[in-house]
Amino acid sequence: MAVMGRPELPDGDGTGSFLKSFGAQIRVLRTRAGLTQAELGQQMQYGEDLISSVERGRRIARPEFIDKADEVLDGGGLLAAMKGEVLRARYPAYFRDAAKLEAGAVELNAYDCQVINGLLQTEEYARAVLTMYRPPVDEELIEQRVAARMERQEILSRRPASLLSFVIEEAVLRRPIGGRDVLRRQLEHLLAIGQLRHVVIQVMPTDRTEHAGLDGPFTLMETTERQRIAYVEVQDTSRLHTDRETVHALEARYGIIRAQALTPDDSLAFITTLLGDA
Repeated sequence: MAVMGRPELPDGDGTGSFLKSFGAQIRVLRTRAGLTQAELGQQMQYGEDLISSVERGRRIARPEFIDKADEVLDGGGLLAAMKGEVLRARYPAYFRDAAKLEAGAVELNAYDCQVINGLLQTEEYARAVLTMYRPPVDEELIEQRVAARMERQEILSRRPASLLSFVIEEAVLRRPIGGRDVLRRQLEHLLAIGQLRHVVIQVMPTDRTEHAGLDGPFTLMETTERQRIAYVEVQDTSRLHTDRETVHALEARYGIIRAQALTPDDSLAFITTLLGDA
């Protein structure tokens, strides 16, 4: 991943430079208004530390922060106009286009064999996963990525509901990333999400003698325009596939993977068993 070896927000993809530029815009408007960081924070009902971090480009401002800053500083829409790009900066460069498509997907199907899908992760599991990056990632960047991952999960409660299905390798559900307590709460979370009518969770048992997913994880999405897209990510590389031949092949593969996995009911029962052992 492009962010793995960076001590702060990465400049290689322009993220760090953009956020510093955005922070500078806030600083210029604040100075013009004759406000200190503490005074601006008081008017916006945010802490001075947050104002300072955003101005220095070390924190990614949330949409409500940007709207409030634009209002308080009389930005005339200058800051609000940059909100879309600030939001994109929450994600590593390789995932930004996929994140935008995911947010608007009416259907999403994912096969995962390394970690539990980000849309299903608890906050503490997500933090543990991000902490596993080597070389280590800066703590501030980890927290920003965790927050972004949690916001992605709005798709679970959106109305009208998107159709979501996930196939997860058994080994992933047994791997105690972050420790046994983190895993236990993650399994409980999966059981809760699995009760949602628009979400299907299936487990691929380790003892299967045939397996169509040996080429690795992938995600299939359908947009509101009924375009079907495949997303593949591994190590430092990701790719969105839109050509029908490639997407169709992955759709067929996903269908076989689902057929080889446990049924949804059996999968939830299996997770319940694992929870008892965790």
